[in-house]
Amino acid sequence: MAHPAPRVCCLDLDTFFVSVERLLDPSLVGRPVVVGAAPGNRGVVCACSYEVRRFGVRSGMPISEAVRLAPHAVFLPPRHATYSPYAKEVRTILERYTPEVQTASIDEFFLDFRGCERLYASRADADDDATVERVVRRMRQDIQAELGLPASAGVGVTRSIAKIASGRAKPAGVVMVRRGEERDFLRPLPVRKFPGIGPVTERRLHEAGLRTLGDLLELPDGPARARFRRLGDRVAAACDPGGIVRLGKDRPAFHEFDPEGRTVGSISNERTFSVDVGDEARIDAQLVKLAERVCHRARSRDIRARTIGLKLRYADFQTVSRSKTIPPTNVDTTVLAVVRALYERARRRDLPIRLLGVQFQNLVGRDCQLILPLGAPERPAVSTALDAVREKFGYDAVRLGAVDKSRWIA
Repeated sequence: MAHPAPRVCCLDLDTFFVSVERLLDPSLVGRPVVVGAAPGNRGVVCACSYEVRRFGVRSGMPISEAVRLAPHAVFLPPRHATYSPYAKEVRTILERYTPEVQTASIDEFFLDFRGCERLYASRADADDDATVERVVRRMRQDIQAELGLPASAGVGVTRSIAKIASGRAKPAGVVMVRRGEERDFLRPLPVRKFPGIGPVTERRLHEAGLRTLGDLLELPDGPARARFRRLGDRVAAACDPGGIVRLGKDRPAFHEFDPEGRTVGSISNERTFSVDVGDEARIDAQLVKLAERVCHRARSRDIRARTIGLKLRYADFQTVSRSKTIPPTNVDTTVLAVVRALYERARRRDLPIRLLGVQFQNLVGRDCQLILPLGAPERPAVSTALDAVREKFGYDAVRLGAVDKSRWIA
């Protein structure tokens, strides 16, 4: 039995943080607004209004650069606890239209209208694509009318096509990429528009004379096609899914994504200091917090890590990474000893530190194969007790204390 054609919708809440701030303070409407770090502090732009983008301000930009480009803008601190309830209300509206809704981030959702055409069909609709487009427009209008939040939406046969289309729909529009027209839609777009193509890959493509997605899709046989074959295949697959498209799992907004038992990927936490730090006591205190956090997250998943990693970035942005493979663990004191030893190996310059990070890799579950030779099993009773206290009173209710540095391992 043939499956209905995938009809994926990417709905993006336009300048979401700014839009919520304007709901709370209507005097901000029409004014250039930046949500992010306070001027004079280290940090980045979290969101910015269209009025300030004309001056070159963009999300992710250092706040110092944003102040330089638009000193007249209104700068506001982010209020994550305020924004999240609005995102939940948006999702409630989306679920009226289809049960297949995935939260990709606090301001982005994917929906699959596959099979919903019969439910919403009208005699005035030219075809199924027209039905879905009409329904998506009504859904976007409901969000605007009920919550006062502008949104843009793109619809296509895959997530990639839908996401690109939602970007083309901004601000507050809808773009439907009709089935069979995917290549025509992608052909004139810059290569950077395709999800997953970053600045490094873009530069390599430009050096090969490939500037549009059409150039990549239509590469003739030869060295360039061989070099970029995998990337070209990804773009081609976005035009023809060849089967069912799965939306994936939700990623809760502003929370670490730690589904129980999941051993795919890695667990990491990083900290960028507001001011570069040279004080070794402060650096060590941050290593304690990072090690403690990744261990807590691993235990919440009921998994352990075989490889512990450290990331260190100096004030001049040079980044150093070190790692060590050990018997699987999620015990704070064991991990902290490894992290401290890795820091000793990585710290080779007398410069202040800008960023520190701790990562768990090679994750294993409770039922992983034992590693020989068998040693004395770890007894994470203290860690378990810490978790119980945090479960009842919150994560910050209890923290790991100092450890004698003379007991660091090599």
